[in-house]
Amino acid sequence: MKKLISISIFSLFLLTGFLCSEDIQVQKGTVIYLNLEGGFYGIIGDNGKHYDPQNLPDNFKRDSLRVSFEYKVSENQVSVHMWGELIEIVKIVEL
Repeated sequence: MKKLISISIFSLFLLTGFLCSEDIQVQKGTVIYLNLEGGFYGIIGDNGKHYDPQNLPDNFKRDSLRVSFEYKVSENQVSVHMWGELIEIVKIVEL
């Protein structure tokens, strides 16, 4: 019985840790202005991927600005831009 309780408690901790993980990713890239759908800023990563940040700070909205950024993928969201992967910026710095 003690072993079953211990396993159950351990499983609960594992599940809690899994559900609370943030899956933050890091990338470098270039901010660009796209004159589509009313205009918006995106980031082209050094890996060639297109990122559509939902919360790019105003002071980083400069065409051709090189940045390093930490982000989380915005799941279950859509955008009218239809350009790149929707992301939420966690941290961003100018290079």
